Amino acid sequence: MLQVMVPYNYTEFIDGLTYLVKNKFIPMSRIDDAVERILRVKFTLGLFENPFADYSMTKYLGCQVSQTSSRLTIIRNANLHLLKQEHRDLAREAVRKSLVLLKNGKSSTKPLLPLPKRASKILVAGSHANSIGYQSGGWTIDWQGSSGNLTVGTTILSAVEKTVDPNTQVIYNENPNQDYLKSNNFDFAIVVVGEPPYTETFGDNLNLTIPEPGPSTIKNVCGSVKCVVVLIAGRPLVVQPFIDTIDALVAAWLPGTEGQGVTDVLFGDYGFTGKLARTWFKSVDQLPMNVGDSHYDPLYPFGFGLTTTPTKAT
Repeated sequence: MLQVMVPYNYTEFIDGLTYLVKNKFIPMSRIDDAVERILRVKFTLGLFENPFADYSMTKYLGCQVSQTSSRLTIIRNANLHLLKQEHRDLAREAVRKSLVLLKNGKSSTKPLLPLPKRASKILVAGSHANSIGYQSGGWTIDWQGSSGNLTVGTTILSAVEKTVDPNTQVIYNENPNQDYLKSNNFDFAIVVVGEPPYTETFGDNLNLTIPEPGPSTIKNVCGSVKCVVVLIAGRPLVVQPFIDTIDALVAAWLPGTEGQGVTDVLFGDYGFTGKLARTWFKSVDQLPMNVGDSHYDPLYPFGFGLTTTPTKAT
């Protein structure tokens, strides 16, 4: 009962491991140790007495679940609202408390955030502004995740629309050009960009840059309109080239289905309190870099995070 995460070429793995054990490259004691630890966990969980999950809890999932024999089948349905509201509220709280404010204003005396809820016309832009899939990252229904609104939730765009004053005009343009920006008189812009979903080796990246059209959107919008950039990513990315252009920068990580947690702090219903759980580098050439290294020269140090005071902004 040796378990390994080899989903496809498992026969080759078994043959190779068997060869290595028989020829004493891997001692049998190492295999016994691995099996013993797996069995210990399964005995502790009672899986030999009750091998299947407790299906009574599936009613709390945010999607439709059907049971066929011993299998659970997840069915996508954007019209289902099965997850308890108290669970969504907790997730929303986790989102707003985990956001990290990295920059707020071109100068410390002129902060951009919190944003006013009452404005004439605001722009929401970016590839990640209207996608639950991008907000959620990998391991979301599909192994590698997906784009689009694949399950019930609130995108950052819809959260903005719900938050601002009813008389405020919210315009969504994923990647506006200069002519469009010049022909509109926006009070400010919210640019939401980041990484596509990934898991495991599919996320390996040697440059850690924001993929296009993210950089183009930042340059076009923030070069013409006061803007806050909301970065959707599971890790720090290269942002130094854009710092001087943007007015405010928020690391939103992967907020999942509860985009309203982002607008909770953008518009001042709650203050920013989150701190970086790891160092944010200037360039990948600095990596690996950790606190205490002789070459420690980060863009934002470990534990960094600006704070704001709740204002119930109007």
